[in-house]
Amino acid sequence: MYFQDSASPQMEALAELHDNIMFYLVIILFAYPDFLSDDNEELEFDSYLVPESDLEDGKLRMLEVDNRVILPEITHTRFIISSGDVIHSYACPSLGIKCDAYPGRLNQVSVLVNREGTFFGQCSEICGILHSSMPIVIESVSLEKYLS
Repeated sequence: MYFQDSASPQMEALAELHDNIMFYLVIILFAYPDFLSDDNEELEFDSYLVPESDLEDGKLRMLEVDNRVILPEITHTRFIISSGDVIHSYACPSLGIKCDAYPGRLNQVSVLVNREGTFFGQCSEICGILHSSMPIVIESVSLEKYLS
């Protein structure tokens, strides 16, 4: 689904990312097939807020996660975003990403990360009691570092 809408014929593979802390936000990431798991299966992982008691020095309270989304720089990436429970909004302002996530609907947003760095975001929809506990961290690294 949506392959005919790809910005590039190289964007063929899916990785399903779940950012869930009692809420269910599904992010489908279109990227190069070589960036998926070694056995060519969909890459799937959970990302949770790091509790304040477990934070290392220099890490940001209420923004750090235990499992970051790692993307190579200068690579066009398309996110297909949905929700499994209530309305969410996937936002990472420093990358220009803000996309609403509705249950039963697929929305998409594209990004070209043109520099290395760590980019922080959050759910920007008041979605429930743990709304403030849904941080988003995207880390961009060089292609060489990403492949190693």
